[in-house]
Amino acid sequence: MTSENLQRTARNATGRLLAAAAAALGLGLCAFSSPNFGQTSQQVAPEDRSIRPFKVQIPQAALDDLRRRIADTRWPDKETVADQSQGVQLAKLQELVRYWGSGYDWRNVEAKLNALPQFTTRIDGVDIHFIHVRSRHKNALPVIITHGWPGSVIEQLKIIGPLTDPTAHGGRAEDAFDVVIPSLPGYGFSGKPTGTGWDPDRIARAWAELMRRLGYTGYVAQGGDWGTPISSAMARQATPGLLGIHINLPATVPPEAAAALAGGPLPAGLSEKERAVIEALMTYAKNGNSAYFTMLTARPQTVGYGATDSPAGLAAWILVHPGFAQWTYGADPKQLPTKDDVLDDITLYWLTNTATSSGRLYWENGARGSVIVAAAQKTSEINLPVAITVFPDDVYRAPETWARRAYPKLTYFHEVDKGGHFAAWEQPELFAAELRAAFRSLRESH
Repeated sequence: MTSENLQRTARNATGRLLAAAAAALGLGLCAFSSPNFGQTSQQVAPEDRSIRPFKVQIPQAALDDLRRRIADTRWPDKETVADQSQGVQLAKLQELVRYWGSGYDWRNVEAKLNALPQFTTRIDGVDIHFIHVRSRHKNALPVIITHGWPGSVIEQLKIIGPLTDPTAHGGRAEDAFDVVIPSLPGYGFSGKPTGTGWDPDRIARAWAELMRRLGYTGYVAQGGDWGTPISSAMARQATPGLLGIHINLPATVPPEAAAALAGGPLPAGLSEKERAVIEALMTYAKNGNSAYFTMLTARPQTVGYGATDSPAGLAAWILVHPGFAQWTYGADPKQLPTKDDVLDDITLYWLTNTATSSGRLYWENGARGSVIVAAAQKTSEINLPVAITVFPDDVYRAPETWARRAYPKLTYFHEVDKGGHFAAWEQPELFAAELRAAFRSLRESH
């Protein structure tokens, strides 16, 4: 066993001991959290809790350097197959990268970001960047929305209008939200943790502190991708003021299905839909679609070197995510996300140098297990209302039967007819409508 494995084993053993101690005391793991958010007991200077305005100001030299690097790209030879089974196809990527180096203009998205109220505040030793847009409508319901990887706040920009001003987008004034969209630690304009421990549970506690600082005493949370385990952790921790959560990509896979996915036999009594879901997940794994997940969970630092040094390498790495499997690289300007939308996101990763720091979230979560398995995500411990929307082109389409088993207080479940993994990016109006419907009962009871 290598020294690295020994260290990992020791870390996991410590976590198991803490869990066992908590169980023996009849307490949940959240009993170990403290107002210091994981800081040691030694005397430290008080944390600056101020909320500071933020503007994006990328130096022109950084943009010039990006274009120079794009022009100097050293390309590999063409794939030997006619599909994406070996990864991102050369011709498609070259066309996109050529546009990135010549026709794309970062200043457009920079202006969009700077037209929104943006802030930073230091929580648990890390600066957290967030967008905060208050609705003009009275009694708006606050919502904190969490992105994932390889996303960013860029993927939520198109839902801000429909959520904060529903009357301009087919909704009612009483459906309005105040919207808070933070950048995950190590992502975008947030700070990069310099130590370990920033897993979904810790981020959930940071988000709770953020909402406290903003003065919200009653709010909801939404998340897809990494936003699901983070929002779910907030609910499991019974975060003060949290009324309920809405998630896409829920953790609903039951134990017998998880065993089948690990190589065991198919369980008896499956419905036709449940069997189809298991078979789809098996095919997903056999086709190598989870390779990015495996690599980031095991060696995010190694992945980061190439993605940090080469713009083309970064683009290829981000586009290997299965959420982009149906993307046409901007060939259809009516299909969201557009070519510029995707390059906005990729360029954000490049300019903030977060290819490596963002990937570490997978490593931090590694000991917990799959983000779609109910037991791994402790869904049975969630005692707040949970709403789920299933988008048909997502990487996992949860059956309602499993969702009701996984979440004791499931209050809303809806399968829509379009949209995929980046639902807010791809179908912003539909996504906003789902949040209005999902949280309507909580408004009426609050």
